[in-house]
Parts: sequence; C-alpha cells; structure tokens
Amino acid sequence: MMPRVQKGILAGFSATVAVSILEAGNMLLGRMFDPFPGIVARMFGLSGNLAAGWAIHFVIGSLVLGPLFALLYTRLPTKTPETRGILFAVAAWVGMMLIITMMGDPRTFTGSAGFGTFGWMLITHMVFGGVLGNVYARLLAREKRAGFIHGAPAH
Repeated sequence: MMPRVQKGILAGFSATVAVSILEAGNMLLGRMFDPFPGIVARMFGLSGNLAAGWAIHFVIGSLVLGPLFALLYTRLPTKTPETRGILFAVAAWVGMMLIITMMGDPRTFTGSAGFGTFGWMLITHMVFGGVLGNVYARLLAREKRAGFIHGAPAH
C-alpha cells in the first residue's frame, strides 16, 4: 500500500511534467507569455536563471503541492477528482498571485506579456489541477482494486 502523501508526490510530478510541456511550448514558440520558470527564478532572487526556475518549479509541484493535495483531497467540496484538482490549483494560483504582488518584485509582470501572463498562469494551473486530480484518483483506484484481489481470505 502506498501512503497518500507518496501518491500525491507522484500525481504532483505527473502534473508538473504536463504543465512543463505546455510551458516549453510557450518558450519555443516565441514566448507569447513570460516563462513561468523565469518568474519563479525572479521570485527567489535568481533573475535570469531558468535552470533554477525549472528546478524550483518541479520541487514545488512535486514535493509541496502534490502532497498537500493528497492531504486535502477528501476535504475539497467538489465531486470529481479533476474538479477537486482544479479547485486546489486555482487556490494555489491565488495564493501565488498574492505572494508575488504583495511581497515579490513589483517588476515581475512588466515583461512584454503583461496581463496575459496572469491568464496563462491561471490556465496552466488549471491544467496542473486536472492532471493532479486524475492521476491521484487513478492511484487510489489502483490500490483499491489491488486490495479486493489480495484482501480476501483463501478459506
């Protein structure tokens, strides 16, 4: 049996990979929006260091948001795993926006994209949440199926 925090880490990693593919597309197709790894790097005082931004992005998505979602999963008010994930991710986006705008560098969103970057980050967070909820629910279902197969006594 896999602990729920471990399931959260796996789901968070999968969701982070999915969002990173979207972000890589943004970066390769002309940077329509400020790249999220660049924003993360600036938040941590590492302006211009995209590698550090990517690393921090994976750590937060996999080791912070994934386990936190696993711990809150049953308390989230929606019915489907995907909407639970989206609700959780939008709440994380709101928290991140508050941190960036209140305590971050005021120039964080003054790049060429401006307000579009806020929208892009909301969309990618919603994708993150949908994948997070789906993968987490699949891990729960897989464990439940395994329990039924191996859980019955052989008498």
